[in-house]
Parts: sequence; structure tokens; C-alpha cells
Amino acid sequence: MLRCRTLAAALAAAGLALPLSVAEADAARPTLGDRNLRPGMKGRDVRVLQDFLTRVGLQTGVDGQYGPATARRVKSWERRSERRVNGRMSRPDSRKLRGQVDAGITVHEEPAPEPAQPNSGAVAVLNADGTATAPESAPAAVKAVVEAGNRIIDKPYKYGGGHGRWEDSGYDCSGSMSYALHGGDLLDRPLTSGGFSSYGKGGKGEWITVYGSGGHSYMVVAGLRFDTGWNNSSSDGPDWSAKMRPTGGYTARHPAGL
Repeated sequence: MLRCRTLAAALAAAGLALPLSVAEADAARPTLGDRNLRPGMKGRDVRVLQDFLTRVGLQTGVDGQYGPATARRVKSWERRSERRVNGRMSRPDSRKLRGQVDAGITVHEEPAPEPAQPNSGAVAVLNADGTATAPESAPAAVKAVVEAGNRIIDKPYKYGGGHGRWEDSGYDCSGSMSYALHGGDLLDRPLTSGGFSSYGKGGKGEWITVYGSGGHSYMVVAGLRFDTGWNNSSSDGPDWSAKMRPTGGYTARHPAGL
């Protein structure tokens, strides 16, 4: 025993730390709220975050890795909790999330099947992670547009984004619409917001309606709005939303046959 104490004292004097016990090592790991979390980080606090997101209704895989899927769930939580939408979990955000869990608050519930709408016969589903799922009855082109839109919902808003190249670091309103429509082979070159005022055929479509004007554009695909801004998020890029916006000042057009 004396020899052990002597060794410990010698190591301490030399500035060398003794190996931590399992309990001590676990206690040394950060827990949710100890630090600001962002994509690319990992740890026990990320696992807690993922578990808490699931508890408040946003199903999230628990692997301790703050990857794109977790960032999408965090954005979804931010929108539903009236927080700044940036895909990061700050210390104040962590406290609010923990309070929701402690109070048994659910910020999202899987919606019941939507009633069929005139013309389309079905509507897309807005998923908890912000992506959309097209109805089974939707034409292949509509499903492809939805899939393309899903690929860029994590991209930031970037003025002119999507106009110089299809795969860009960010997208503006018309650039994101162009990307999604191109994914469905409904557009072969990017259009500006004003350009969408003369796109396709006049009036609302059965599955897709684009709304163009000189200053902004957006579209509705199978009952969901694909847009940047206006209650989607404060400074986020393209997103799906079940909430419609006023159409005054916009020209409604649609792809031929859709």
C-alpha cells in the first residue's frame, strides 16, 4: 500500500495524471448544455441531444455523431420552438430542450393522413426532418421534383445560388426552384424569379404551381410550398412548408400536363 501511495505521489510530483476510473472518465465527458453543439461534433452530449429530440417527437438516431440528419432534426426543433434556425444547439437551446423533455412537451406529432384535395387527389407529407414525401399516386416527374428539393433543404440562402451551376453551395428562391424542377426534367436551364412568370402554362397546375414575380418566386408541389423565407426560417435557404403564403402580385404558372 505504501509503495502504491509512493508511486502516486511520484507521478503527481512529475505532473503526470493517473488513469481515471470508469466513473471518473464518464463524469469528465460533457453532458447536454455544457457546450455549444454544431455539426461535426460528437460525444455523450450529442447522444443526449439525439435522445431528447426523439422524446419531443422528432425521431432521431442515437449514435453520438452530430451529422446532417441530426442537424435537420435540430432545425425542425428550432422552427417548432421559435428559436433561431441554424442547425446548431446552443447552451440556451439545450436548456429549453431539456425543459420540454422534463415537462413532457411534444413539439411534433406525425400527422394523420391528409384528406384528398381536388385536382391532385393526394398531398405530400412534410416529415419531421424537414424533407417531403410525395404521394404514391403522384406522377414520376412530381416525385423526382420532391426528391431533388429534399437534396438541397440543408443549403443556406445564397443570392444568385443555383444560377451559375446546378450543384451549388447555396441557393436563392428561383435557383432552388430551378434545381428541383430540373430534377424532374421539367427545366433545362435556371430561371430568374421574373422568368417564372412566363414558365410553362398559365394558371394553377394539378400537381405543381409556380408563382413568379419580379422580386421573388416560389412553388407549391403536391400541396407543400417550396420556398425561401416567409415563415420558413429567418435566414435559411430552401425549405418545404405546409403553410401557404399570399399570392397577390404573383403570376401562377404550371408545367404542361402537371
